[in-house]
Amino acid sequence: MFDSHLHLQDPRIAPRADTIVAAMRTAGITGCVVNGTSEADWPAVAELAGRFPDFIHPAFGLHPWHAAERSHNWLDVLGSHLDRFPDASIGECGVDRWIRQPHIDLQKEVFLAQLQLASERRLPVTVHCLKAWGPLLECLETNPPPVGFLLHSFGGTPELVRQLLPLGARFSFSGHFLQPRKAGVLNAFQAVPSDRLLIETDAPDMLPPDPLIRIPLSTGDGQALNHPANLPAIAKALATQLGTDPADLLRQTTANARAFFRIAG
Repeated sequence: MFDSHLHLQDPRIAPRADTIVAAMRTAGITGCVVNGTSEADWPAVAELAGRFPDFIHPAFGLHPWHAAERSHNWLDVLGSHLDRFPDASIGECGVDRWIRQPHIDLQKEVFLAQLQLASERRLPVTVHCLKAWGPLLECLETNPPPVGFLLHSFGGTPELVRQLLPLGARFSFSGHFLQPRKAGVLNAFQAVPSDRLLIETDAPDMLPPDPLIRIPLSTGDGQALNHPANLPAIAKALATQLGTDPADLLRQTTANARAFFRIAG
């Protein structure tokens, strides 16, 4: 199985990367995409990709939360990381109206620059969107990435699925949406074609329900974190919700991830 989105470079878990990756392998996970969020953490993503070249596939992007922190030459810095890792993808980037700042116009400017870079280099893009579906559609309709994009932890509606599919969307399911209060999101995933579905943990965030936590993980002060090795339990629970065989779901989502991220195997 394949974790299509997580943040192993997060300072809360990065010092434990060796043991976390070992636990992921033991759980049957064969690879993952580690997503950068800013110029500050791109070097850590690169270091992890260099340390685990057969397992970690890097993505470098400027998250909308960090759009105002960018340097004057951030696009050149981003390009340099993509030059070093030609098989990398762009992400995590996008738009977010859950936060008040940076302003949505600045977020769109930064997002559009990354979509343009993805078009120039023909790279897949991982997209973050929260409460900003209108601005997202505006950006994607004018600048659709030629090889498609992944909406990670997709929390939209069936109608949004239908709108986004023709633009090249893939949809990644996070175990957080198995929380009872998030059950409505499962209706959207019923509308996702099987060849556009991926799964993720978004570790160390987006905790699944307690019964699906196979390996506890926490910070030094006891804050609960999401371990990437929870992915098999998340996949099995999603299969139950979708009325499909777990083994078939794992085969399909792994094949979808490898095709989208251009990973041999």
